[in-house]
Amino acid sequence: MLTGFTTVAGQVLTLFLLMSIGYTLKKMKYLSRETVSEMTRLLLYVVTPCLIVDATQIPRTAENLHGMGLAALGAAIYFAIAIFGYRFFFRKTPPDTRVTLQFGSIYTNSGFMGIPLARAVLGDEAGLFAVVFLVMMAVIHWTHGAKLMDKDGRFSLKNAFINPGTIGFLAGIILFALDFRVPYPVGNALRFTADLNTPLAMIIIGSMMAEAELLTLFRIRELYVVAALKLLLFPALATAALILLPLEFPPIIFCTAVILSATPTAGVTAMFAQRYERDTVAASRCVSFLTLLSVVTLPLFAAAAKRFGG
Repeated sequence: MLTGFTTVAGQVLTLFLLMSIGYTLKKMKYLSRETVSEMTRLLLYVVTPCLIVDATQIPRTAENLHGMGLAALGAAIYFAIAIFGYRFFFRKTPPDTRVTLQFGSIYTNSGFMGIPLARAVLGDEAGLFAVVFLVMMAVIHWTHGAKLMDKDGRFSLKNAFINPGTIGFLAGIILFALDFRVPYPVGNALRFTADLNTPLAMIIIGSMMAEAELLTLFRIRELYVVAALKLLLFPALATAALILLPLEFPPIIFCTAVILSATPTAGVTAMFAQRYERDTVAASRCVSFLTLLSVVTLPLFAAAAKRFGG
């Protein structure tokens, strides 16, 4: 089950060491923007679907089905709280920056950081429940998130339900429902590809951080507000809601939901800011600053999850 504070902190520091590789390579100009963009496409369109399918290659049991439902509920609670809460902040900020900061206050780095961390501290079984959280987020950020970012307030249902995450989940859930294990060579290929998620994602995040002036970040007041919301308030309220609900969450699901809720701003914030012509500088700063601060806040929430999750 979930290990102690120092072990979780050690896992977070391991992720930061991987980020430092991307940071150093970008600073030394061994990674260009085009290379990072291609790596991101590889991660989104190949590695993430393989990770999702691999995570669903577990026995189909009533407990796992029930757990997936509870994981979806945990994700829904977090996003309901965050989507309600962000509206009260950044009202006087220029529109392009405002919606970028609001988006960054809501959406979690559940794929790039959450799944690796959950599997590292909770075991591979947590991967299935973390994937459910990730797919819930994909649907929500392609609907609510796209509507928030789009200057005309539009969104595409097609993008919400036809994207690498949901396609991978559909394939995985069909195999899960049939209780079918892919042949050994295919399973090995899936696992090897899925194992790229952690190092590749951390190198990409590190390269994004290299484009930000890190010392400058600590002088931007709005980033502290985003950090307070994303790293403290919203995950704390979600954790409290899970504790108060008259439902019994198995410890592994409770801890997974808390850890993924507490992850920093999603890298997709920068992608959406670019796609919808919003404030890309603010987006990159959000991702970089909150990722830095999460080295302290993530272990705190992991320890709280252990304390209240049983």
